[in-house]
Amino acid sequence: MAEIGIVIPAAGQGKRMGAGFNKQFLILRGQPILAHTVRLFEESSYVSEIVIVGAESDLLVIKELVFHHKFLKVVAIIQGGAQRQDSVRTGVQALSSTIQRVVVHDGARPLLTLQAFHRFLEETDEFSAAIMGIQLKDTVKRVDPSGKVLETPPREELRAVQTPQIFDRGILEEAHYQAEKVGYYGTDDAALLEWMGYPVQIVEGSQENIKVTTPDDLWLAERILAMREA
Repeated sequence: MAEIGIVIPAAGQGKRMGAGFNKQFLILRGQPILAHTVRLFEESSYVSEIVIVGAESDLLVIKELVFHHKFLKVVAIIQGGAQRQDSVRTGVQALSSTIQRVVVHDGARPLLTLQAFHRFLEETDEFSAAIMGIQLKDTVKRVDPSGKVLETPPREELRAVQTPQIFDRGILEEAHYQAEKVGYYGTDDAALLEWMGYPVQIVEGSQENIKVTTPDDLWLAERILAMREA
């Protein structure tokens, strides 16, 4: 398996959390959310390097977190851009030239397990671009700006996308370069590959691999970790 580098975008301010500071520093089972996220990759034998991309005002706190928890695989802590896409592009550039496979994972998604991550790597080894996602439980409607229903897409064709997302470095960098050149922004990195016409494979994720965005998410994350420790 090729050398793998991790890019963790952690610059979001988390306004929906209402904490008044970066949600990734909120305490989850005694440790910051971001510490849970980074530790997973620190412990993975497949990961060579980790880059954390944060807001300028948070860089010192992130450096202290990395030092305190002895995360030795973190090779760079850098300032993010205006959008998540800008942050990921900058993060990829900070990886060593030997890294040919890049995994992007949300800093606020701390419940990914080592077993699930390694299974994801094995299942996606043959794909140039692959993402994790789960089947939808609810029916989804497409609506117009007034709220009028336009259609009901077949639920079996839809997935709720998660991270990690993995890419061959060359095509990820090319997609970011082309998108930056024309000012195109996608909702995630996979969208850039789709925009470029590259095939993106989706593999099954986990209902527990939630992104902590609201107070309810933090409560649920606490419950999930408590059950794992029981």
